[in-house]
Amino acid sequence: MSDLEQPTPDRHERFRGDHPIVVKGLKTQFGEHVVHEDLSLTVNRGEIIGVVGGSGTGKSVLMRAIIGLQTPTEGEIEVFGRSITRAEPDEQIGVRSRWGVLFQGGALFSTLTVGENVEVPLKQFYPDIDDELRREIARYKVILSGLPEDAASKYPSELSGGMKKRAGLARALALDPELLFLDEPTAGLDPIGAAKFDQLTRELKETLGLTVFLITHDLDTLYEICDRVAVLADQKVIAVGTIPELLETDHPWIDEYFNGPRGRAAQASKERAKYMDKRAQDGA
Repeated sequence: MSDLEQPTPDRHERFRGDHPIVVKGLKTQFGEHVVHEDLSLTVNRGEIIGVVGGSGTGKSVLMRAIIGLQTPTEGEIEVFGRSITRAEPDEQIGVRSRWGVLFQGGALFSTLTVGENVEVPLKQFYPDIDDELRREIARYKVILSGLPEDAASKYPSELSGGMKKRAGLARALALDPELLFLDEPTAGLDPIGAAKFDQLTRELKETLGLTVFLITHDLDTLYEICDRVAVLADQKVIAVGTIPELLETDHPWIDEYFNGPRGRAAQASKERAKYMDKRAQDGA
């Protein structure tokens, strides 16, 4: 079975607009603490956009607001051209079936096997699917995430940290989403495991036509797979663009983040990889 021949339930027509996510004038606060003030962000269809910022800048809060888990104080959020902030519950359910989310740590149900975890959204949104077909879809998603087929029968406690991330990814892919939200997907992984996860993310994006909203602190991830990067600081998105564009931005946090020791190391690693790829192509 090829990547594009997977068993899948009936679904909405795919979004054909240019911007599957549009955030305008967002304000988020908890009591007296204001996290976001007049935050705006537009995500392009088909891109991997990295979201970075210092601790407490509300990266995860922003993601939760976009997927409807956090109600903003002010502002407007549109996903697939539909308002999330003003949508009725039934409308939100229809939109939520078109994205997948990998939370930090995987957020797997510990009493369910990996396969059963993947089946959860299928049962929620498509309860009439035959049990055998649902298990087959779950099995396919487990393989698609880079796990061995027998991982479907394992419990989260039997998995390594990296395998839990992939199991969470398999569940995020269960409904053939158009949007994929990843919250610190490489956190806690060793450099080899993180690089493999980055490669998998890029391959899934290209093969499945995904738009990826990726929260990360991993500079290697930003350099390796992100088409653009949005920087959160001062309660808003202060800059968004390619890394070369951001390096021209006059802001102390951006300068320290990308031009600090880790930023320089990530840039050097990217340049070495490009050089080795060119040598390999020239020798082919």
